[in-house]
Amino acid sequence: QVRLREFGGGSAQAGDSLRLSCETSSYSDSSICVAWFRQAPGLEREVVASIYPGGPAEYFSESNEGRFTISADNSKKTVDLQILSVKPEDSGSYFCAAGPGCSWSPNDYKYWGQGTQVTVSS
Repeated sequence: QVRLREFGGGSAQAGDSLRLSCETSSYSDSSICVAWFRQAPGLEREVVASIYPGGPAEYFSESNEGRFTISADNSKKTVDLQILSVKPEDSGSYFCAAGPGCSWSPNDYKYWGQGTQVTVSS
């Protein structure tokens, strides 16, 4: 059983930077991939980025790699997602998920956090 908890969401103005953190009980297990997903209202959950703590990040699309940075923080044992220059379309719920392999598909992740809400105003 892997436990995940997200924090760091909230309200922001367009152009701000946000840093979300995912506290995961699987942090020390290098075989477990941790990913960040986001879900805008009325839309499907989509991957932003994934990482094996201690390994390389994967962004799955060029657009995600530009403003989003996923990283593992060894001191806090968290997987963080930094969002630069946020836009109103970044609004939604952000979830971290864990599973045995990094994938773009939410179906491949067995464990999920409760999510944290991000609201960006223009």
